[in-house]
Amino acid sequence: MRTQVAIIGAGPAGLMLGRLLDLAGIDNVILERKSADYVLGRIRAGVLEQGSVDLMHRAQVADRLDAEGLVHHGTDLSFDGDRLRIDFTGLVGNHVTVYGQTEVTRDLMEARQGETIYEADDVAVHDFDGQPYVTWSRDGVTHRLDCDYIAGCDGYHGVCRASVPAEALTTFERVYPFGWLGVLVDKPPVAHELIYAHHERGFALCSQRSMTRSRYYVQVPAEEKVESWSDERFWDELRLRLNSETAEALQTGPSIEKSIAPLRSFVAEPLRFGRLFLAGDAAHIVPPTGAKGLNLAMSDVGMLADALIEHYAEASQAGIDTYSQRALARIWKAERFSWWMTSLLHTFPETGRFGRRIQRAEFDYLAGSRAAQEVLAENYVGLPG
Repeated sequence: MRTQVAIIGAGPAGLMLGRLLDLAGIDNVILERKSADYVLGRIRAGVLEQGSVDLMHRAQVADRLDAEGLVHHGTDLSFDGDRLRIDFTGLVGNHVTVYGQTEVTRDLMEARQGETIYEADDVAVHDFDGQPYVTWSRDGVTHRLDCDYIAGCDGYHGVCRASVPAEALTTFERVYPFGWLGVLVDKPPVAHELIYAHHERGFALCSQRSMTRSRYYVQVPAEEKVESWSDERFWDELRLRLNSETAEALQTGPSIEKSIAPLRSFVAEPLRFGRLFLAGDAAHIVPPTGAKGLNLAMSDVGMLADALIEHYAEASQAGIDTYSQRALARIWKAERFSWWMTSLLHTFPETGRFGRRIQRAEFDYLAGSRAAQEVLAENYVGLPG
């Protein structure tokens, strides 16, 4: 087999890149080690910056997003019960849209024109400094795909970054001593916008996927096991971390999904190695506090698609040569914001009483400063690419 661009990974990043290349007439094949049903079953983020919404429109897959997405003009922060609303629209004239990553993936899957090969075992990338090709096996048969370029959209644990020689790669990482225990429930959300709550018992988040489906989180130690948390225990703990008005309004029910996500910050540099590119979670991880993971992945593949389209249309290397530098500039700003949100809203046992007083001072400063609120709003809704 031969194609112009081999895309490794059929998550939203790989599917979006494939869709943009399809529309530009650039041949591409997507390889995914999991089944389509497994990919669709992943429960992930749900807050889209305007740049991601614009990319969905560019990809001509925004009909359901426009009909079902929930526009949020602000968000609530709470510190030991004291609430502060950040008015995105009033502060910076923009907003975010709540639309689940699962739905983004579904829309892109249904629009897919090129070939997608699911359940591809033993995927390997070869000779990306020369004439690249990809191999995989299926049903005991080894297959080979020759290509011009390889796009590594295969996540943090994928093969693409792992195939780069260690001496060519620099990584930066911070692993946090806690995770998020998340519950998905078919009940109306407790508020029409997200609520981020800091409490001495730990962080909590009230989020949503639709007007009838809610997503809630509580901070737990990194070593915690999901089996230790019954639904009843989760709801009791969540109520303790919310102010009394929100806790009383909370509608609970049996969880339809429950999991613990560890928190880490991670960046790999550079993002290009000859004819191999990294994008999305293969290149970076952010704590979910700032709602940046999916949006960074969309930004990456938007830039990469532009670079490849320019290359094939104009025989130009300009976009390809600057992809890594441009993407990393945006990535590090998002890493900074996600780190800041995480530092403000979570409890860090090692910082003690002094650390909590600093967090309180930060919250009070934010509450009293329009300029500080503008900085938060500008970053949350998405910085320019």
